[in-house]
Amino acid sequence: MPPPSNFKPITKLVRVSELLNAQIVSEALASSLASLQTAADFSALKAIKAEVIGEGSPLSRLNAQIKNLPNDQKAEAGKLVGAARAELMAAFEEKEAEFEAIAQAQALANERVDLTATSRVAPVGARHPLSLLMDSISDVFVGMGWEIADGPELENEWFNFDALNFHPDHPARAMQDTFFVAPVENHLLLRTHTSPVQVRSLLERELPVYVLCPGRVFRTDELDATHTPVFHQVEGLAVDKGLTMADLKGTLEHFARVMFGPEAKIRLRPSFFPFTEPSAELDVWHPGAKGGARWVEWGGCGMVNPNVLKAAGIDPEVYSGFAFGMGIERTLMFRNGVRDMHDMVEADIRFSQQFGTVI
Repeated sequence: MPPPSNFKPITKLVRVSELLNAQIVSEALASSLASLQTAADFSALKAIKAEVIGEGSPLSRLNAQIKNLPNDQKAEAGKLVGAARAELMAAFEEKEAEFEAIAQAQALANERVDLTATSRVAPVGARHPLSLLMDSISDVFVGMGWEIADGPELENEWFNFDALNFHPDHPARAMQDTFFVAPVENHLLLRTHTSPVQVRSLLERELPVYVLCPGRVFRTDELDATHTPVFHQVEGLAVDKGLTMADLKGTLEHFARVMFGPEAKIRLRPSFFPFTEPSAELDVWHPGAKGGARWVEWGGCGMVNPNVLKAAGIDPEVYSGFAFGMGIERTLMFRNGVRDMHDMVEADIRFSQQFGTVI
């Protein structure tokens, strides 16, 4: 390969040696410079480094031969080879600096941010609206000084039924209504409501007790537009001295106004539940309902049955209490106009996104 155009052969005369002379040094330098010019990028330069300036390079081999020269020629030969090696090293470092500059420029170009361009934002998910609604309901009661209580979903039959005054022959205890865990003799089931958390709260806490119990419950319903075998409830329990139906009604009215707007109101219709007496169905006047304002059945409520207080070791002659409960799915349906329960369980991100990406 021909030497580069700017190559200047060494012309300084030295005494001729068969091992080393000016011509041999010039040819070695020219060969190394030519090899250096073949490197097209930094990686190629790195690959030929040993060949050009390493111990096995032409000039390094010549430098090693100086020891074989007569003593009176070593100094002159050393100067000759040293000058050639210095010229080659300068050329190598210049090439190396050139490629480093190119690499840095390329890195800067790759990292360049166009502040005028539209940002590329990855689509984000969204919390499920049922979770958002349960958090919102919890915030209402925490703001009134209540506690949030939780309990196991796999529950003992005593907590789920007996402690709540369910008669042994009550239909809810049947396999057709409740998921019992085999063997049935162990009296374990998937809780049918969050009321067992209320019982546990009475046993674990000092009186007075004001707890809200949100959570997942299970019943043997078929999945359709308005039912699902796994759903969510929120139940509240207050036990204190002197509580009356007026306290229950005032609590639920405040709750309804926060959920459905300042024009919302409630009405109580007499009903029956084993764990409350007297008991009532709870309707809410929903001013923002789709199709126009109307009454909507929301849940059940009442004063805690004295038998429930006795089961928790509480004297009903000293303490009284009220309780209420409603379904989260049902609340979401008429509060936000959701018509089909399938939308809540099919895990379509588009359903959650319409409620906002609240973290």
